[in-house]
Amino acid sequence: MIQKIAKTVNRTHSAPIAEAHCDGPCGVYDPSSARIAAEAAVSMTKKLLALENNGSASYQNTFSRFVAIKEQQAHLAKEELLVLWTDYFKPHHLEAYPNLHETFWKAAKLCSAVKVELSAEHAQELMDAIKEIHEMFWATKGRDVPWFTAS
Repeated sequence: MIQKIAKTVNRTHSAPIAEAHCDGPCGVYDPSSARIAAEAAVSMTKKLLALENNGSASYQNTFSRFVAIKEQQAHLAKEELLVLWTDYFKPHHLEAYPNLHETFWKAAKLCSAVKVELSAEHAQELMDAIKEIHEMFWATKGRDVPWFTAS
């Protein structure tokens, strides 16, 4: 009975088809969340490299906490980048940015490298890749949003 009523209502009062260019409403995507997470991973990388190993329990505790934060933040940066890549950017963006896929792929791989390594060089390369993504993203919106970092 209810199904029959629903079919009748659908036939006589069907809802219009809605379309969107991305999965969420405009304004939810922003590469700054990836930048902030990557900056935290870079900061932890620098702190780890500067940490003096005196063999104490305090050193081991600090070292393990810094590593955990570095890995967590690098993973978060990767998640933020992958969402931006797969949900915001569309095929027509490739016309303006033919290196878009390569840039995101490289950035995602650098997130993994920052997680598993202790490399200031790879951490900086990740920030450089995110800066490039930042510039592409805001250009697609016709806006000139300056790049800045906390450090």
